[in-house]
Amino acid sequence: QVQLVESGGGLAQPGGSLRLSCTASGSTFGIIEMGWDRQAPGKEREWLARITSTGSTTYADSVKGRFTISREGAKNTVYLQMSGLKPEDTAVYYCRLRKFATNYWGQGTQVTVSS
Repeated sequence: QVQLVESGGGLAQPGGSLRLSCTASGSTFGIIEMGWDRQAPGKEREWLARITSTGSTTYADSVKGRFTISREGAKNTVYLQMSGLKPEDTAVYYCRLRKFATNYWGQGTQVTVSS
């Protein structure tokens, strides 16, 4: 089993920045990639970004150029640096981990962008 714990959510002003962190523990052998999704109220969960075990990154168009994903492999920790935040970025953000053919998600952390 894999456990994911996110942190770093909170309130930010439009145009501001936040950094989310997620640490994986448990049986972490075989991690293929880690990433982030989000879900806004009344909307479907949205895939945002991923970073593979080799460091390759991919982003959704909605966050490309504003969000940066990075990883500390030795700590099994993934980060999401968010800048240029917009009110429409308000959502619960979920850390995601893919181990072999199975995906795991954390409990989520709330991000609210408001003046």
